[in-house]
Amino acid sequence: MLIHPWDAPRDDAEWQEWLGAHDFGQLAVNGLPGEPPHVQPLHFAYDAGRAEVVTHLARPNPLWPALEADPDVLLSVVDDYVYVPGPWQAPRDVPPEHGVPTSFYAAVQLRCRAHIVDDPAEKAVFLNRQVGHFQPEGGSVPVAAGEEPFGRMLSGIRVLRLEVVGVRAKFKYASHKPQEVQDQVVAGLAARGGPRDAAAREHQVRRRGVWSAAR
Repeated sequence: MLIHPWDAPRDDAEWQEWLGAHDFGQLAVNGLPGEPPHVQPLHFAYDAGRAEVVTHLARPNPLWPALEADPDVLLSVVDDYVYVPGPWQAPRDVPPEHGVPTSFYAAVQLRCRAHIVDDPAEKAVFLNRQVGHFQPEGGSVPVAAGEEPFGRMLSGIRVLRLEVVGVRAKFKYASHKPQEVQDQVVAGLAARGGPRDAAAREHQVRRRGVWSAAR
């Protein structure tokens, strides 16, 4: 993923806060020799303090042999993406039809080392942590090995503890564009009001001045 200086996060807190609210992504696992990579959509729970991700997959999933052969994986999360029409990006001294369209998006890629957890008691601990992330209000019986209602299901899954060893984050929201162009895009997003337009607009407004401050 190409990250221009003006698209880089201000600090770790920026991407960590965003990732804390985005817990569905795609896990990329290197394929076995002669095979393409595996790309698995999944929910996950990210823990900034532990620098790790917890998730689980069904035991019959075909990616396990590849993961066991090479535990170095990439978890990719992309959201708040929108299409920006060319006229919105045209400077005032340029005909609107000469404006260049682009995409806005936020993305975080976590390079991880995967650890497979098969012990039933350990799986229960990690599953309860993941459920606690998604259901902080409770409402479910805790998972316990050998106990109903979920203990008997533990044999059908494997837990993945992903140790984060590297991070690449990007907020592509025209931070390097002239103020007049940014204002046009902000107005365009507000007027269009499509899916994710409000989130993209918030990013763009929040990141104003990032590029000028970095130079």
